Amino acid sequence: MLENLFRGLFDTDLTAVISVTDFMLCLGFSLVLGLVMAFSYMYRTRYTKSFVITLALLPAVVCVVIMLVNGNVGTGVAVAGAFSLVRFRSVPGTAKEICTLFLAMGAGLIAGMGYLGFAVLFTLVMCMMFVLYNRLDFGTKKNSETFKTFTITIPEDLDYSGIFDDIFAEFTFSHDLVRVKSTNMGSMFRLTYNVMLRDTSREKEMIDKIRCRNGNLEITVSKQETVGTEL
Repeated sequence: MLENLFRGLFDTDLTAVISVTDFMLCLGFSLVLGLVMAFSYMYRTRYTKSFVITLALLPAVVCVVIMLVNGNVGTGVAVAGAFSLVRFRSVPGTAKEICTLFLAMGAGLIAGMGYLGFAVLFTLVMCMMFVLYNRLDFGTKKNSETFKTFTITIPEDLDYSGIFDDIFAEFTFSHDLVRVKSTNMGSMFRLTYNVMLRDTSREKEMIDKIRCRNGNLEITVSKQETVGTEL
């Protein structure tokens, strides 16, 4: 009676029917694997509650889809199209988030095909490498303190083209004017430079020289930010 309850309306004797026990086993494994991935992602990473919950549930969703689509080519193509539509209705994410979602989908795919041992092995290996790379700060710029952004305000009567080139040549390895904006009803310009300092201990000396050049107007120094939505 229980088996008949979970039979599809279009099942035939030639169709392989998934038993309730196998279904629950694969679903339970997928939920556990998703939880392991969620905890691994939370280690030394800025995260949101919604993303962590999604990461924990995604392997189970993919697992169920793969189990039900198994052997049906037409349904598989339709499901692939549905997943592509979901992608274009979501906001852009960071490279780390996209990679983690692919890992979760991979674990769910393996579990949905019935290879539970491979799914567990895949999850453990990838999560260990994920945590290890975060622990070692793999890919972090060791000299990130030398990359700064200078925002300098100058009066409108000054020609901003190359006005600080001699100062930058003395105190920086490289400099790049990335933004020019008029401010204060057009009476001033606000220049934004990305620079790489030669010596961080001489930063104040550099600011003092710029102040003499721009009439002691506002100067802002900050760390260069990497845009989170870029890969």
